[in-house]
Amino acid sequence: MIPLCLAEKGEPQIIRRIGGTPEVKKHLENLGFNVGGEVTIVNTLGENVIVRVKDARVALSDELARKIMI
Repeated sequence: MIPLCLAEKGEPQIIRRIGGTPEVKKHLENLGFNVGGEVTIVNTLGENVIVRVKDARVALSDELARKIMI
């Protein structure tokens, strides 16, 4: 498993685990990040990552992207 921020751009990945506090996990779940779900990195801007999840684009900080393991 590797953090989402280290994934290849444009390659669909399956979320294996989501770490962090219960509040962080709930926030990511509300954004559409669930274990077993598919996520694709669209682009990186500085330390931020833009990902496609459930037909939506979401910008994540590097800190949050490191809590999502693929």
